[in-house]
Amino acid sequence: MKTALGLMSGTSMDGIDLALIRSDGDRVVEFGPTLSVAYPASFKRRIELGLADAQELLIAKERSRRPGSLAALEQEITTWHADAVATFLTRESMTTAQIDLLGFHGQTIIHRPQNALTVQLGDGPRLATLTGIATVYDMRARDMELGGQGAPLVPVFHQALARTVALEGKEPIVFVNIGGISNVTYIEGDADPIAFDSGPGNALIDQWVQAQGGVPYDQGGRIASEGGVSASVVDHYLANPFFKRSGPKSLDRADFAPLAPGDLDLSDGARTLTYISAAAIAKSAQHFPRIPKRWILCGGGRLNTTLVSDLRVLIQPTGGEVLLAEDVGIDGDMLEAQAFGYLAIRSAKGLPLTFPTTTGCQHPTTGGVLRGVTH
Repeated sequence: MKTALGLMSGTSMDGIDLALIRSDGDRVVEFGPTLSVAYPASFKRRIELGLADAQELLIAKERSRRPGSLAALEQEITTWHADAVATFLTRESMTTAQIDLLGFHGQTIIHRPQNALTVQLGDGPRLATLTGIATVYDMRARDMELGGQGAPLVPVFHQALARTVALEGKEPIVFVNIGGISNVTYIEGDADPIAFDSGPGNALIDQWVQAQGGVPYDQGGRIASEGGVSASVVDHYLANPFFKRSGPKSLDRADFAPLAPGDLDLSDGARTLTYISAAAIAKSAQHFPRIPKRWILCGGGRLNTTLVSDLRVLIQPTGGEVLLAEDVGIDGDMLEAQAFGYLAIRSAKGLPLTFPTTTGCQHPTTGGVLRGVTH
């Protein structure tokens, strides 16, 4: 049995989530305390600007290179994570000896599976040194080396969750994580999970309301609730060949272009992009073996009531039920952080993180690099 602290900074780039978990690498035995540490707006902006420098990596195809601002940015991101761990330990009155592993995702700055390239900023060895806790990091690269998409990584944790919260017998189940990009995991019995990115999640909506309304995101879907859907814009986005491809498949947040300024007003743009995010999730059903009975929503997008309402309308004709994570006893805010704690334990034990049905890798594949000594 291991205790791991998962650290997640997602495609929304707004901060770090930390979640403690105890597991044997199969079932989750205990969920522990959690913490969210927000990046200041200025630092989030620096990460966004760093995405431009990341494009040089496509040309060089060298994962270890850190051109432009990326070298300094990586060290700052690592320091932020070390400080977040220290804050967590102080708040929970814990010592480093009580944590066996850190599961360090890092900050994705480029993810191009078609180029076999994925880069997450974060210095794993330095984090292990700064915290004094053994650290598992760089969990996507091995999968890509074996022909996988490198994403999504969370499905094996979704399968563990289905067992932990007693959802067996209520299958097929689909876990939907609505972050900057949305991804889905189809679970039925003991079969390997089926998973893939389903399309844009919050990213296009966030970009739109930031540019047109000067706010970081559409809280609760309120802006969208005041607008109307542009059918032509919806048709344009959903005509993308990505949606016809069966999984495994994954996306970078830059794969779908932002809505052009002036195309729609603020609320209509938000409403239309919100509908697109819901429709993209609903369209994923065409790539599952059977019609899901339950869709369980996780990630920040589940708090967008307009998006959830759209999804329920789209799913209703299939007879499926759309539930929030909390409806089945899951912390929808911390699921990904918990997942990376769980994945760190599996990695340290040499257990598979990905499968041919989740990423397209050649065979069930472990991943991650371990630095430091476990207790």
